[in-house]
Amino acid sequence: MPTSPPGPTIAEVGEHQVIREIMAAAPSSVNGDDAAVLVSAQPNSRVVVSTDMLVERRHFRLDWSTPQEVGSKAILQNFADIEAMGARPISALLALSAPPQTPVSLVRGIAEGIEQQVERFSAELVGGDLTSGEHLVLAVTAVGSLGGNRRPLTIDAARPGQVLVAAGAIGDSAAGMALLERHGRGVPEEFRAFRDAHTNPQLPPGRGMIARATGATAATDNSDGLIADLGTMARRSGVGIDLDPQAIAPTPAMRAVGEHLGIDPWRWVLGGGEDHTILATTPGNIPSGFRRIGTVQRGDGVTVGGEAPAYHAGWLSF
Repeated sequence: MPTSPPGPTIAEVGEHQVIREIMAAAPSSVNGDDAAVLVSAQPNSRVVVSTDMLVERRHFRLDWSTPQEVGSKAILQNFADIEAMGARPISALLALSAPPQTPVSLVRGIAEGIEQQVERFSAELVGGDLTSGEHLVLAVTAVGSLGGNRRPLTIDAARPGQVLVAAGAIGDSAAGMALLERHGRGVPEEFRAFRDAHTNPQLPPGRGMIARATGATAATDNSDGLIADLGTMARRSGVGIDLDPQAIAPTPAMRAVGEHLGIDPWRWVLGGGEDHTILATTPGNIPSGFRRIGTVQRGDGVTVGGEAPAYHAGWLSF
């Protein structure tokens, strides 16, 4: 299982050297001044901004995740919010609070994971802040560009008669967390894809933009749980959402994890979060990379095959 990397601590080398380590691992030509000066948005475009935090032992554990995975996940969960608006992520800022005894190599590993993820989206880390604290905390601010004159994919714009589509896995991260709780990092080989779905989730870049370009009206990402996130969309839009049980049914691989752990895999599908799958509603054809998983109806709340969902629980901050 991962352990704290050896070497000097951030207290021993000092703030400026730690910042140089971060900038070396995630280089940017606009990083290093009092503020980053970004290229102006293209004509007829808008700026989209989102922020999120990861707190050690609340959102990640270093005996479960490598520093690179922590950095990658911090960016992905923020960029997923930008994508869910139909926008393109272009940059990120990192505010890091860490105990003085934190190894410099751990911070550099986090920065390496950040660089790996921003590079996938053709974005960059353009600045941030560093401070001493009792716990390791990452706060990421993501900046995106919303091009063209179409409306952003707001969560309140689902309409009756539309179909609900998804791009990405549903329940894999929650299954991975359950495996980590049982086995720690040493998850059986045949289930490690689920472990990785929790410690280092991925989202193909551009899915939100594709949905918006092809006529989608509303979107969110599956961060707090399928029923929880779609419940918010249904409430804010004043509609009902009915999920197709066959379209969201646990895969054979997930069922095998459920048998291994003695847990109903539907719990992960309906109540698990942190997959960061893009969920969108559209009146037209299913966008490339998406699949149909339900319908938008008159009414309220979320149902599964017309029935109340077996599981409602999702992520709660408090």
